[in-house]
Amino acid sequence: MCSSDLSHWIGVGHSDIGLVRTMNQDRLAVLNERGFWAVADGMGGHAGGEVAAQLSIDTARHYLERATGPGRDTPASPQAILQGLMAAAHASVRESAAASPALAQMGTTLVALLLTDQPEPVAHIAHMGDSRAYRFRENTLTLLTRDHTLIERYLALGVLTPAMARTHPERHVLTKAVGFSSTAEPDIASHPLLPGDLLLLCSDGLTKMLTDEDIAVVLGQTGNHPAIACQELIAAALSQGGEDNVTVIVIGQTPRTAVPT
Repeated sequence: MCSSDLSHWIGVGHSDIGLVRTMNQDRLAVLNERGFWAVADGMGGHAGGEVAAQLSIDTARHYLERATGPGRDTPASPQAILQGLMAAAHASVRESAAASPALAQMGTTLVALLLTDQPEPVAHIAHMGDSRAYRFRENTLTLLTRDHTLIERYLALGVLTPAMARTHPERHVLTKAVGFSSTAEPDIASHPLLPGDLLLLCSDGLTKMLTDEDIAVVLGQTGNHPAIACQELIAAALSQGGEDNVTVIVIGQTPRTAVPT
């Protein structure tokens, strides 16, 4: 899956505990060499969310290494890889929850992005829950995932307006998450990329504090600099109260170095 061109797509990630919580139950994976990035936001009991998020990230890493490593006669499609790693993470969380009564109610969101570059770069995204993926292109921010929440269902039915949804008491009730049902049913989609695009993965600790318009302003001000964008997005969320753990990964394309002839 990973060719030399993928080295020009670099992701920078950071997770902050925020200003209210006493534990950080977010986890992230930044595997630039494999063109893979992921964010998990755990839930369920004092330590359960932390365990579920870490299990999902670790399992995803291991699955990806097996699926894309040497020795495979027929490489799997990126969609199949994402389906497999989401299913593996789901099974891992459920098995651990079943083995320990203290972890019985644990689960986690998971959004994962796998980049391919043949013939052109494409972002393949899988998710369960309300951790999100965005694309920022020519000063326009586009949400590439749809939250698996009750509120999203209400919005689709026209029961609520977006303004009402932002303060609704059930706005963070999930309808789908890793470890919560008998089978893993992630949404998976592919999005062609253009030079200059930025990709953003985040937990809802960012989107609770900032609107999409706020996020677009920050990305527009930081230019094509993932490290600066990551830092500024987290700072902006904290400046608005930092009510939850905040995890952000920003992925951008670095300039190619000319090869002497």
